[in-house]
Amino acid sequence: MAREQPEQQAPPVQRLRIRYAKRGRARFTSSRDFSRAFERALRRADVPMAYSSGFSPHPRISYANACATGAASEAEYCEIGLTAPCDPDRVREALDAALPTGLDVVEVWAAPTGALADRLTGSCWTVRLPGADASEVAAALTTFLGSDVVEVQRMTKNGLRTFDARGCVVSATPTPDGFDLVLAHEAPLVRPDDVLAGLVVVRPSLVLPDPPVLTRLSQGVLDRQSGVIADPRE
Repeated sequence: MAREQPEQQAPPVQRLRIRYAKRGRARFTSSRDFSRAFERALRRADVPMAYSSGFSPHPRISYANACATGAASEAEYCEIGLTAPCDPDRVREALDAALPTGLDVVEVWAAPTGALADRLTGSCWTVRLPGADASEVAAALTTFLGSDVVEVQRMTKNGLRTFDARGCVVSATPTPDGFDLVLAHEAPLVRPDDVLAGLVVVRPSLVLPDPPVLTRLSQGVLDRQSGVIADPRE
């Protein structure tokens, strides 16, 4: 007996892009945990979500370049598809009220054409290293930035991977308690913790706090020459 074909869902009539923040203890929320909390918030806020077709329909939500567990962020992005037009400001208010403390909806706007990921080609971070020797950090940064390649390793779902942590670093500027960092989003995607691993590679005497305090300040369209990151809405 042929299996009954699932009902085909209509395409979304509106797409909204959302910028949200992970603050305080919410920085320890994993991407999977956030997606579950976000879907619950959409239901509580009565947002008319569009669903995919197939035997296991799921809400039309696409996430772009989510930060790693343990890192705070002021600039996380996702896009949702709706079955009816909604006022973006009302969606922002309702979602923000429905999400747990520390997961805050900052902006919602109607999505233009084009892929969201194409508007997120770089990010700016602040890396705080409480208790670390500032002179050691500055020396490590100088050596790191003067290197053509700095290979590091990271455990992935496919096993231990070796890659260059230097090529995606546009700038790294020392601060009194760490450094500010601008990263280009290339393949493989380099994270601030990869850069920290690279600093230890080039200066083994560097002692880092565990854990460091990582905060993504912005994401957007990167100008590699100037290091400026433009708002993805522009």
